[in-house]
Amino acid sequence: MEVTVSNTLKNIIPNFKIGVAIYNDINISESPQMLKGRLRMFQELLFFDYVDQDIKTVPGISEWRHVFKQIGTDPNRYRPSNEALLRRVQKQQYINYIHSAVDLNNFFSLQYKIPLGIYDLSLINGPVELTLGNELDHYLAVNGRKVSLKNKLISQDKKGAFGSPYVDSQRTAVTTKTSDALQLIYLKPSMEVKEANKLVSSLTKMFQQIHGGDATYKVIK
Repeated sequence: MEVTVSNTLKNIIPNFKIGVAIYNDINISESPQMLKGRLRMFQELLFFDYVDQDIKTVPGISEWRHVFKQIGTDPNRYRPSNEALLRRVQKQQYINYIHSAVDLNNFFSLQYKIPLGIYDLSLINGPVELTLGNELDHYLAVNGRKVSLKNKLISQDKKGAFGSPYVDSQRTAVTTKTSDALQLIYLKPSMEVKEANKLVSSLTKMFQQIHGGDATYKVIK
């Protein structure tokens, strides 16, 4: 699977980088009790850490809000997914369990304060490009809403947009029937490449520990 970053996006955010992991022959299921317990306990700890803090100032959150502003997205209206998750925790609206892949992605997002996306590889048509959406780009999101993607960071294939660090589409959503997946790790632009590679490697290995299968990963800039 070829994944590239468009020149349009590079020109706006010269230090943009994305972690890409490809998983094959994985087993997605209801999250094991260990993962459920860790995710719930971590949210409870985060609640006390951030109960009185302005979420917009949290490192990682603030950086991705700045990225949204750079590409023309109002982060007060369209929040990066990492911020949306942390705000739920701050209100003690703890995240519902979906399945092992989504639950682990949510755990990673809360832990590292970055957006992540996971997509069914069998539902992606052709190479993937990360770019800036236009007025023609839209999709039905996983939250059931039709989302306009103008001036939003998107991932797209030959069929059009399917993902964003704002909210992902239903078209390529992973399920317990998914055996091959693409994971996009929206790294902080300020992160050095060596550190980025180390993080992507670590997340990929943790994902494999729960889901098995084979994996390849890289950082693209």
